[in-house]
Amino acid sequence: MAAPEAWRARSCWFCEVAAATTMEATSREAAPAKSSASGPSAPPALFELCGRAVSAHMGVLESGVWALPGPILQSILPLLNIYYLERIEETALKKGLSTQAIWRRLWDELMKTRPSSLESVTCWRAKFMEAFFSHVLRGTIDVSSDRRLCDQRFSPLLHSSRHVRQLTICNMLQGATELVAEPNRRVLETLASSLHTLKFRHLLFSDVAAQQSLRQLLHQLIHHGAVSQVSLYSWPVPESALFILILTMSAGFWQPGPGGPPCRLCGEASRGRAPSRDEGSLLLGSRRPRRDAAERCAAALMASRRKSEAKQLARAAPATRVTRRSTQESQTAGGTDPKRELLPPATSHEAPGTKRPPSAPATTSFASASSSTSSKRAPASSAPQPKPLKRFKRAAGKKGARTRQGSGVESEDLYDFVFIVAGEKEDGEEMEIGEVACGALDGSDPSCLGLPALEASQRFRSISTLELFTVPLSTEAALTLCHLLSSWVSLESLTLSYNGLGSNIFRLLDSLRALSGQAGCRLRALHLSDLFSPLPILELTRAIVRALPLLRVLSIRVDHPSQRDNNPAVPGNAGPPSHIVGDEEIPENCLEQLEMGFPRGAQPAPLLCSVLKASGSLQQLSLDSATFASPQDFGLVLQTLKEYNLALKRLSFHDMNLADCQSEVLFLLQNLTLQEITFSFCRLFEKRPAQFLPEMVAAMKGNSTLKGLRLPGNRLGNAGLLALADVFSEDSSSSLCQLDISSNCIKPDGLLEFAKRLERWGRGAFGHLRLFQNWLDQDAVTAREAIRRLRATCHVVSDSWDSSQAFADYVSTM
Repeated sequence: MAAPEAWRARSCWFCEVAAATTMEATSREAAPAKSSASGPSAPPALFELCGRAVSAHMGVLESGVWALPGPILQSILPLLNIYYLERIEETALKKGLSTQAIWRRLWDELMKTRPSSLESVTCWRAKFMEAFFSHVLRGTIDVSSDRRLCDQRFSPLLHSSRHVRQLTICNMLQGATELVAEPNRRVLETLASSLHTLKFRHLLFSDVAAQQSLRQLLHQLIHHGAVSQVSLYSWPVPESALFILILTMSAGFWQPGPGGPPCRLCGEASRGRAPSRDEGSLLLGSRRPRRDAAERCAAALMASRRKSEAKQLARAAPATRVTRRSTQESQTAGGTDPKRELLPPATSHEAPGTKRPPSAPATTSFASASSSTSSKRAPASSAPQPKPLKRFKRAAGKKGARTRQGSGVESEDLYDFVFIVAGEKEDGEEMEIGEVACGALDGSDPSCLGLPALEASQRFRSISTLELFTVPLSTEAALTLCHLLSSWVSLESLTLSYNGLGSNIFRLLDSLRALSGQAGCRLRALHLSDLFSPLPILELTRAIVRALPLLRVLSIRVDHPSQRDNNPAVPGNAGPPSHIVGDEEIPENCLEQLEMGFPRGAQPAPLLCSVLKASGSLQQLSLDSATFASPQDFGLVLQTLKEYNLALKRLSFHDMNLADCQSEVLFLLQNLTLQEITFSFCRLFEKRPAQFLPEMVAAMKGNSTLKGLRLPGNRLGNAGLLALADVFSEDSSSSLCQLDISSNCIKPDGLLEFAKRLERWGRGAFGHLRLFQNWLDQDAVTAREAIRRLRATCHVVSDSWDSSQAFADYVSTM
């Protein structure tokens, strides 16, 4: 009897609140009602008035509201603001109530955007709160404009931060400074445990203060947080300092930066540690006696940039460039061997005449050097010290302030570096241009690029997924990325999409080979796409498979043929080094999924077959825009699949002309190991449709393992659709459950006849039927009737497409 008594008590309490609210509302509305010319309006319902009062006083009544019976609580939920609605979620679930419809309505009314049709929203509360956090952080939403968003008792950022799984930073790093500010410490701590993905979109040039804030933010979210994925999108002119900062922090390196506060989370563990070198010294330090020209240039660039940032922060005078003449004079005056390796800037703070012990390293760390502000200065008569190199110039919004993509430095800086490198070459270090570009060093060296090894003690937690979309990589950026990759054992997935790698692809392959040799390497997925490649795509695929034998997923696409594809015999088209591309057989690998997008031109089938033969575990293969010299070459590929890839389950062909390969298509449909086949825009029925369709249907009727067939964009037409209906006849042993006939010039009357045949044969529901972009709008009534009949047999997915856009297709099939 305790439960009914408690229920009555809560109901009485609610009625008392309702009575008091009604009296208050009546007294407020009495005067306006009398003075209204049009007469008093209908008063709000008693329950609504009570709900508003309860919502306005939730700070006092919250515990009582949580204890209300389910039917009453269900009516109050839509009247609560987002903060109390979020807090009451757990209680509502225990009482069998759902708030998803309320959050969806809030999304439609406040966010005013429609989610993508490809997105499946499982929790509208989390989606709303995540978007709300981003809008408040960027200042694009006014919380005081709606009572449902405004409550003085709650912090919008703090309350919504625990629902944020993905955070996007745009433009000039908006939001980074706010998140690392002291008032938002709890917000950042919550994000560190909830955030999994960090995205950067459309970044612009930023100042040193913004980069310092980003440095602290990344340290908190990655090194001491749970962020596992970093993605960069659409950065046409990357700022090298900012890009390298994001890369190095993502890889687990941490340096507070000039003038930055120490990390309070590192605690006592970092106090006893020796001062670590900055990112530039870590990646491109000079402890190794032999480095090629590009590496020495990048080392000088990064060290000079570091010092320039420190001086800019201290409002000191800007650094000046080193010219060949001043460098030679300083070396001559100081008695320095011009062939000796150039010391990084800001490391020459020793008094003249000071000698190093033989065991001391050639250079000191930047952190140690920059902190020696009170060290002895050289007298005026002593040799002048080399001045630091000039930092990259910022675009500052002026057109032409930067050079072309991929150059990485301005022409003036390149002019200076030519003389710097020329004066510091060691004896016997003559290297060919191709060797420098490929990073071809001693094969016994564990560091494939010839750079110093990264010390494990200087690394923190790093991310497992890195994605770079449309971010052109300069030589310096590519060099940094490659050296990080060579020891980034925690990386599991890497995506490089349209980065203009060029000849830096050879460095990438060397770094991936070095990474594969590291103990504990976890890289299992690689997605690589670009406009051009110095290697033909099949040779590039062979090189990647050789470098990463443990790779499980490989997706590679090249839009345009390489120079070797067009003119392989031209003397100027020097091939890659033998350690990257060789004629030896590919060792067995662990590939399970292979996707390839080919440029125009015939592809050598033997090269593709060699990759397939070495991929015995392959389960999914996708070929996009592949062209072979003859149907026999295509048949050779299919025969290889049958003999060597016994685990293959899914096979996809897109934008391939298979009109002359009908016998090969029938060979595929008779394969009893494949479960899903896709022929997308392959012109299957362009030739001999009357003879080929019955043969195709007969092959499918005898295949009991094929579960899915996708035929979009093959001009099937009504006749072809009716022929396919025979696959589901009574004498068929087919187990087909997914059929995609999108973009096939199908009309409503043909679809209706197809539905009637399925009904006549009495087949049960066979799964999914996709009908996108067909001519069903020509007779809407017949189309609706056909879809109604089909839904009794299968799940139909269609759209309202305007078939007038396909007039050319219509003419070609008349």
